[in-house]
Amino acid sequence: MEATLKCLWVCALFGTGVASFLPDECVIKRSIEQEREKCLQYDRMENEIEGCKYMWDNITCWPPSAWGQVVILPCPLIFAYMFPNHGGNVSRNCTSEGWTDMAPAPYPIACGLDINSTAEEETFFYGTVKTGYTIGHSLSLIALTIAMVILCMFRKLHCTRNYIHMHLFTSFILRAIAVFIKDIVLYHDFDYDHCSSRVGCKAAIVFFQYCIMANFFWLLVEGLYLHTLLAISFFSKRKYFWWYILIGWGVPALFITAWALTRYYFSNYGCWDIIDPPYWWIIKAPILTSILVNFIFFICIIRILVQKLQPPDMGRNENSQYSRLAKSTLLLIPLFGAHYIMFAFFPDNFKKEVKLVFELVLGSFQGFVVAVLYCFLNGEVQAEIKRKWRRWHLEQFLGSDLKYHHPSVGSNGTNFSTQISMLTRTSPKDRRSSSFQADFSLV
Repeated sequence: MEATLKCLWVCALFGTGVASFLPDECVIKRSIEQEREKCLQYDRMENEIEGCKYMWDNITCWPPSAWGQVVILPCPLIFAYMFPNHGGNVSRNCTSEGWTDMAPAPYPIACGLDINSTAEEETFFYGTVKTGYTIGHSLSLIALTIAMVILCMFRKLHCTRNYIHMHLFTSFILRAIAVFIKDIVLYHDFDYDHCSSRVGCKAAIVFFQYCIMANFFWLLVEGLYLHTLLAISFFSKRKYFWWYILIGWGVPALFITAWALTRYYFSNYGCWDIIDPPYWWIIKAPILTSILVNFIFFICIIRILVQKLQPPDMGRNENSQYSRLAKSTLLLIPLFGAHYIMFAFFPDNFKKEVKLVFELVLGSFQGFVVAVLYCFLNGEVQAEIKRKWRRWHLEQFLGSDLKYHHPSVGSNGTNFSTQISMLTRTSPKDRRSSSFQADFSLV
């Protein structure tokens, strides 16, 4: 029971597209079914051997053997999935009275299961991780939704840079929703057989994989945009913007479509949540490539910033702008790639527990941190919110003041709305400074 619960918890933790080392009870069921098929084949064959007939012990198929023969088999695959560090063999002796008991011990002991192992601690760990990424995605979903509303409400914040941010926010929102849908469809009930081939279950997994890959590619677009902004003096932001959309949403759609078609025609079993190594690379390779390219962009951006900060004749104001950009880059680019690059190219079972925490728990809070850095701590956003707040407060003050004064307060031809506009208007110099800051500021 503990082993099954452990497997179910681990399956429930399949929260990122790059965590390909996680086992699946569907694989275990499939391996047992394959063993049972072997026994059915023996049943259809004529047994010309004088000795023991084949035997199915609900886990392994023991082939027909002659009397006195000792049959040695490796531990079943089920233990390889649940206990990767297992080892050893099991054996039975064919006697005139039939098969003997298993040696050197029953399956659990012979195949590496430690009775005194901390199964409860492992179950608690997996449960804690699941709770952690659920909280993280929930906070991210709330913060990103608020950030999207803010960027959509204020027209002065509508620019190419913020449009890209909004697409990134959307990808994080879809990622969180996809994780919740996957957990509901697959793991809301332990009695639910998600190993069956159901269209709705497969659709949830396809949507989940698409959202994961789209999120990684929009992180790549952020790095690409910032690198282009620094490396090219003049470029058409509108023209490049449509290429960014194609990269962020279109390229993942191509890979996910190819993966879904491949699974449908060559590996159409279960709910497609099983990691099938040959076809899994259709998803894993683009994600690893995006992580690597984004890390290269980070190195290039740091190099460009160092070069731009070196000239001694740079004005104090421009120097301040570039210093702010350097600070923003150091904060944001590692956030998008550092914790993924740490484990992306290591073997799947390398530091599995640590990898779970990094990819699932910390990764789930990434959307929340991005919303804080890109929106809530953004100086331009804060200035616009303060301006709108002062304008609203002034309207309330002047509106209440009009109740006690003559309506001719605007007799000089300047109406109420115009007075407020004049009070909140900025100078041309301030507008130019704000525009320059908007192009180069990220926080």
